[in-house]
Amino acid sequence: MSELQAIQTKDACPALLTPHALYISGQLPTLPSGELPSGSMAYKTSLCIANLKAILSASGSDISRVVKTTVFLTDMKNFAEVNGEYEKHFGVNGAPKPARSCVAVHQLPKGVEVEIECVALPGGGGKGHDEEEIERRVAG
Repeated sequence: MSELQAIQTKDACPALLTPHALYISGQLPTLPSGELPSGSMAYKTSLCIANLKAILSASGSDISRVVKTTVFLTDMKNFAEVNGEYEKHFGVNGAPKPARSCVAVHQLPKGVEVEIECVALPGGGGKGHDEEEIERRVAG
C-alpha cells in the first residue's frame, strides 16, 4: 500500500494524505454545484473554508488540526474582510491558530478574488464527508 492517498470530495479539489500531513490544494469560493456565487468577500472566504472543512472531514481530520494556511488575494484591500471571516474558523475553541501567509496575486483561477490552501495533521477529527457543512454553505 502506498504511503500517499488522494483525497477528493464531490465538490472540492483534491488533497494528498501522507502518514504525517494532509496537503489540501487551494480551494475556491464554490458551492457544491460548482457555481461561483456573488457576494461579499466574507461570504466567499467562508465558502473557501467550507471546502477545506469538507476535505478535512473526508480525510478523517478537522480544522483544529490545520498547521499552515496560505491565503491568496487579488487585492490586498480585501484583507481585513477576509481576515474577519478567517478568524471565525481558525484558532477557536482552544485550538492554536495555524501559521499563515497571505499573498497578493495578479489573478486566480476562474476569476475569483480569494483562494485558500492548507496543510493539516491527519486524523483526530472528522468521520467522513460533513453534509451539515455543505448545507450551511448552500444556505450562505
